[in-house]
Amino acid sequence: MTKLLNSHPLAEDLGKLLLRVLAGGLMLLDHGWPKLAGFGEKMDTFPDPIGLGPALSLGLITFAEVLCALLVVLGIWTRLSTIPLIIGMAVITFITHGDDILGQGESGLLYLTAFLAILLLGAGRFSLDRLSLK
Repeated sequence: MTKLLNSHPLAEDLGKLLLRVLAGGLMLLDHGWPKLAGFGEKMDTFPDPIGLGPALSLGLITFAEVLCALLVVLGIWTRLSTIPLIIGMAVITFITHGDDILGQGESGLLYLTAFLAILLLGAGRFSLDRLSLK
């Protein structure tokens, strides 16, 4: 079984699809959508870890967690779309929760790792990127 999975390109592409859909989908639904829905209420009080102002910080992370996460799920401009997510997760993990990375920062660290893997691996065969290249 292991030999079949290791040597079969389908297993690699299914793994990429699973990683993209789960990481991007969970980011969009659990983190991005609530920020987008409550944007007006949060824009004056949102944390500002790198000094851009609460509204701009909220706007940037909402862009990453909604639009970029959706693009990752669909496999459109996948590698480019992971960059804002990686930056956002790095800020959340190492700046916002830098004193508690394995506690409060654990979720950010997991997302950071997943999006770094997607950046390195690419979207795979089951993506809209792949369809547009043909």
